[in-house]
Amino acid sequence: MLKIRLIALLLIREGICVQSIGFRRYLPVGRPEIAVEFLDSWGIDEIICLNIDKAGGKADYFSEIERYATRCQVPLAIGGGIASVDDAAHIISNGADKVVINSALINAPDTVEKAARRYGSQSIIASIDCRRDGTGYRVWVNGGRTQTGFTPSEMARRAQDLGAGELMITSIDRDGSKSGYDLALLQEISATSNIPVIIAGGAAKPAHLEEAILAGAEAMAVGNSFHFVEHAPALAKQYLADRGHNMRMDSPFRYDDSNTDEFGRILKKDEETLSRLRFIKIEKIVI
Repeated sequence: MLKIRLIALLLIREGICVQSIGFRRYLPVGRPEIAVEFLDSWGIDEIICLNIDKAGGKADYFSEIERYATRCQVPLAIGGGIASVDDAAHIISNGADKVVINSALINAPDTVEKAARRYGSQSIIASIDCRRDGTGYRVWVNGGRTQTGFTPSEMARRAQDLGAGELMITSIDRDGSKSGYDLALLQEISATSNIPVIIAGGAAKPAHLEEAILAGAEAMAVGNSFHFVEHAPALAKQYLADRGHNMRMDSPFRYDDSNTDEFGRILKKDEETLSRLRFIKIEKIVI
């Protein structure tokens, strides 16, 4: 049985890792390579870096990818402005394992087809950004600035037919909202897709991740909420594993006997436990 993946989603704007709120407001976090290094050491399964200021434009950040890759031992996916097979080739040759394609699904669909033939479908993630309108969901490209007229299901089938190996579905309405994933959107896509679905947009606490698993997600991408709690991926995985979900538990940090609040932050142990811990030797963890 395949394990459920927890993916860190890093949004990069003008070389800085940022939080995104509704694809409109951006708050700075720090250097992307530092975020990659910490998330890698904290037990994340995969990392996706999206250069959002290049969306619908030109991918010209190839030299930066090597800085991320040298600090990353898990699969690394890169996206933003990929409009040709040459762009995909530069991304792979500089150390990425996967390529994330969004606007090219409309503007240059042969890019997806040719890249999938050259590198294999498993290396191509089709990113589909959606907004809800009066009649349902519609897909937007170019960083959420241009509506395509496609429904998510239509775009998912298009991406699959072109050779994409995974879909990443993002609710623009939920982005940065902390209100949880759009489960109706996820279920709509899952019902029509034969390839793995990654859900993104809105997660703020481990319970949101479990909701996505129960709704059919093979993987959950988390952006904003992983930047502010140390070991957040390991804590989230422990929460899910404790509830019977099949997670990869290979982090050196284990929290089997820890209590956490609803946002995955560790709560202080009771006085009796703290007193007992004084006499237990804890080996230093070397990463």
